[in-house]
Amino acid sequence: MSAKTLFITGASSGIGAAAARLAVSKGWHVGLFARSEDKLQSLVSELGDKAMALPGDVTELDEIKAALDRFVAHAGPLKAAYANAGTGLSTSGTEAGDPEEWAKMIQVNVMGVLWTAKAAMPHLKPQAGHLLLTGSAAGRRHLSGSVYGATKWFVHGYGGNLAEEMKEFGGRCTIIAPGMVDTPFFDEAKPDKLQPEDVARAAVFALEADPRCSVNEVFLMPTQ
Repeated sequence: MSAKTLFITGASSGIGAAAARLAVSKGWHVGLFARSEDKLQSLVSELGDKAMALPGDVTELDEIKAALDRFVAHAGPLKAAYANAGTGLSTSGTEAGDPEEWAKMIQVNVMGVLWTAKAAMPHLKPQAGHLLLTGSAAGRRHLSGSVYGATKWFVHGYGGNLAEEMKEFGGRCTIIAPGMVDTPFFDEAKPDKLQPEDVARAAVFALEADPRCSVNEVFLMPTQ
């Protein structure tokens, strides 16, 4: 059984996969949750026996609960969970935006965070565990008509509220808030922006801080 156990949503690519790689290199056992089973299995093949593929949909609370139960049965009590899964929009703004696309995004970016926190909390509480959320620079500034940005404002507000709630049992909550990151989230490569590994280092820094130190937020921006 591992004392360092981390459940990651949106783990099949981008920030989630980079966080899994770095965590494993630091001795963590990781549960990888995402819809793409093929990508998860490929990552497990790369990472070895410290990684476990847990296919599922972050918009389904029961699937997250079942995945966490499987992971804990396999790896031991849960020390940390990272609500990282997120999605964007093809058209920005309110007037030009697609309401159906908004609804799908809210299911992932808002409800997916809520479901992950709800499912993880009973596991984290006995361990004085740690919850991480992927926020965004878009949740710290106003962008013209941005519905995506509004979902990240939710993450920042809720994350602060979670931090207060988790204090009651010695737990911690951290928001990892990057600016633009070069991930599959964008259609074109952005090599001059943040890389997933930059965000992963911030996440692991927060996870491995001394228990007396609660890293409430890490805000990263590209230098250029």
